[in-house]
Amino acid sequence: QVRLVESGGGSVQAGGSLRLSCVTSGYTYSTYCMGWFRQAPGKEREGVATIYTGDNSTYYADAVKGRFTISQDNPKSTLYLQMNKLKPDDTAIYYCAREATRRGSGGDCNTLLEFRVAYIRGQGTQVTVSS
Repeated sequence: QVRLVESGGGSVQAGGSLRLSCVTSGYTYSTYCMGWFRQAPGKEREGVATIYTGDNSTYYADAVKGRFTISQDNPKSTLYLQMNKLKPDDTAIYYCAREATRRGSGGDCNTLLEFRVAYIRGQGTQVTVSS
């Protein structure tokens, strides 16, 4: 059974940092697009960052470029999101996601960032940024 389990959320003041982790299990980790998206109350889901686990290519939403960094530890089958210079607008539930179907080779993980492919997700972790 595929599982994605997020952790690392919490409450911080504006300008602070958090590091989210997503431990995966139940499948062979490699050659998927994976990433993070968020959803704030009353707002639509928003892609934050994605990575192709096969070659570490990364993709970011404009709102987080220069502040957030997505990375992975392949042997640990774990995905990370380092979030710096947090703003109140970053407050949301953050979800780890993996595209539903493995791709045979590299590709543009904007497809996951923009929700143009089916995906599975974890249960989410709350991030709250106060001003």
